[in-house]
Amino acid sequence: MRILVTGATGFLGFRLIEKLNSLVYINDIIATGRKIKKTHFVESNKINYILGDLSDKPFVNQITKDVDVLINCASLSSPWGSYSDYKKANIDSQNNLIDASKINKIKKIIYISSPGVYYEFRDKIDISEEDLLPKKFVNHYAKTKFLAEELLRASNIPYVIFRPRALIGRGDYVIVPRLIKAYDEKKLKIVGNGQNLVDLTPVSNVVDAIILSINSDKAINQTFNLSNGKPVKLWEVINYVLKKLDRNIISQRVPYKIAYGVSYLFELRSKIFNSDEPTTTRFSIGILAKSFTLNIQKANNILKYVPKQTTQEAIEEFLKWYKTNNLKD
Repeated sequence: MRILVTGATGFLGFRLIEKLNSLVYINDIIATGRKIKKTHFVESNKINYILGDLSDKPFVNQITKDVDVLINCASLSSPWGSYSDYKKANIDSQNNLIDASKINKIKKIIYISSPGVYYEFRDKIDISEEDLLPKKFVNHYAKTKFLAEELLRASNIPYVIFRPRALIGRGDYVIVPRLIKAYDEKKLKIVGNGQNLVDLTPVSNVVDAIILSINSDKAINQTFNLSNGKPVKLWEVINYVLKKLDRNIISQRVPYKIAYGVSYLFELRSKIFNSDEPTTTRFSIGILAKSFTLNIQKANNILKYVPKQTTQEAIEEFLKWYKTNNLKD
């Protein structure tokens, strides 16, 4: 079997090709991304790295030749940016991959979407795939990820869509490192009452779910939530990580409404002056303050997905990796 993994130089893509490389029924892996990081590179005769831009049709046509299964982990996931940037990264690239898949007769597309499509500025617990989506998406990222899902549903190509929640573990250079950076810059405070429940999902478990879907006929044309199914208190986890990295725990609080209002003003200033990403966004404040958990019963039932690594184990794995690579500095 020949697999194409887009976003292969990112966190999830890197861990995915690591695991794919160990499977005897996978003969070749085409790994594409924009830039190889030394911490996110897998050396193997099975793996062929081809760097490029998925908005470039000739490039996409080239990398999809003789591929059996396409796993699209690529996206623009920054909390701030123009709609045109998100459209290019999340929609135009999806269109190109779908068109090339039809030409090259790819058997299945596995797409990594986002639970951000569910997000509203309120507590949401045990969200299922069948729940109504918001009338208006929270940001350009959520909107374009959903539109990319819809393109796939309309393509007539067999597909599987995953919405994994807050990936953590070895190789994470986004979620936990951003929190650490905010702390070091004295920008991190407990927002709200600090009791909000969230899902933190070990990346290894998401990799397992993707591999289960490669050979599952029952998963075809289905959309799945992914998490560990065991929510944690976000601020307890953040303070645990900070303590393990020899930082002081956070005790200072800011009311949600005040933090939300200040973030709105930051966003407004960035829009008016067409400047860089604001210091914080309303979405970021909402993520820090509101409970947000997923129901994973569908993945349990259809994919037989059972999380193997605990959230705590993934946190310890991250801490070891973070320190080993001197990222603490």
